[in-house]
Amino acid sequence: MMDLIFSDEFSQKVRLDSYLSSQLEDMSRSRIQGLIKDGLVTVNASKAKPNYQPSVGDRIQIIIPEPENISVEAENIPLEIVYEDDDLIVVNKPKDMVVHPANGHYSGTLVNALLYHCKDSLSGINGELRPGIVHRIDKDTTGLIVACKNDRAHNSIAAQLSEHSITRRYLALVYNNFQCEEGTVDANIDRSRSDRKMMAVCGPAEGRSAVTHYRILERFPARGNIKMPLSLVECRLETGRTHQIRVHMSHIGHPLAGDDVYGIKKDPLSGCGQYLHAAVLGFTHPVTGERMIFESPLPEYFLHTLEGLRYTS
Repeated sequence: MMDLIFSDEFSQKVRLDSYLSSQLEDMSRSRIQGLIKDGLVTVNASKAKPNYQPSVGDRIQIIIPEPENISVEAENIPLEIVYEDDDLIVVNKPKDMVVHPANGHYSGTLVNALLYHCKDSLSGINGELRPGIVHRIDKDTTGLIVACKNDRAHNSIAAQLSEHSITRRYLALVYNNFQCEEGTVDANIDRSRSDRKMMAVCGPAEGRSAVTHYRILERFPARGNIKMPLSLVECRLETGRTHQIRVHMSHIGHPLAGDDVYGIKKDPLSGCGQYLHAAVLGFTHPVTGERMIFESPLPEYFLHTLEGLRYTS
C-alpha cells in the first residue's frame, strides 16, 4: 500500500487522478482511474471518484495489486547490439518489434530477445513482463533503447529520465511547412477521451507534463503523388510520454508521415509505420560515471524515402 499526504504545492485545484498521475510516474492515468473505480484508492479512509479534488492534509492510500503472473519465454531473436557491459545493454531496435510483452504480443518482443541474450542478468524493478526495461519506443519506431542488467543500473537510468538528464534525439519526417526553423511544444498529454487507445494533448491541470523541442533539418516541396510539403525534423525529448512526438507534432499541424493513428488520411507514405527514428541516446553510466553518447543511422526504408524526395525536389 502507498500512503500520500496531499500538500499545498499545487496552486490550483487538481483532480485526484491527475494528482496521482504526477506522483506515480510509471503508471498510466487510465490505470490509476481503474484503481480508483475498483475502490483501491481511498481519501481519508473513504472511497473517492477520479474527479475528486483533494484538500491540503488529505490522506490518500493506494493499493496496487500484484501483476498477473504471465510467463515470458526467452527467444533466440537476433539483436543489433550497439554497446554492452555488465550493467546495461544498448540495442538498435528494428521496425515492427514490440519492446515488452502486452496483450496480443507475448512473443517476438525485445524482452523475449533480451531474456535469451542476457540470461538471468536483467533488472527486475518493472516486474516479470518488463525485465530490464526502463523506457520504451513504439513498435514501428526504430532506433536506440537501453536496458539494464541489475537494479542499481535501473534505478540510475530511471532517475536520469526523471531528472530529464538523458539525451534523446529523434529524426522524424512530418507534413506541412514550418514558419520557423525551430521551436518547442510544451503541452500536457493524457489518454484521449474519445479513443482510449490514443493519446491527446490536454489542459494544463490534466495529464502529464510533456515537452518536445524541434528543429528543421531539411525541407521537401509537394511533388507528384505527395500533395503536401514534408520536412525532416530533429526532435529532442525533455520528457518521455507515450506517443509524445507523434501527438505533439500532430497537435501543431505537422503529423508524422506514415502514422496511421495520428497522421493524415490517404497518406501516400503509409504502410511502413510512422517515420520516426531514435537516432541519439546519451546518459551517464550508472557505475563509472562516464557520459556516454550513442548514435544510430537511419534505417534503409527511411533513407530510401528521403532519397526519393531529394530526387524529385
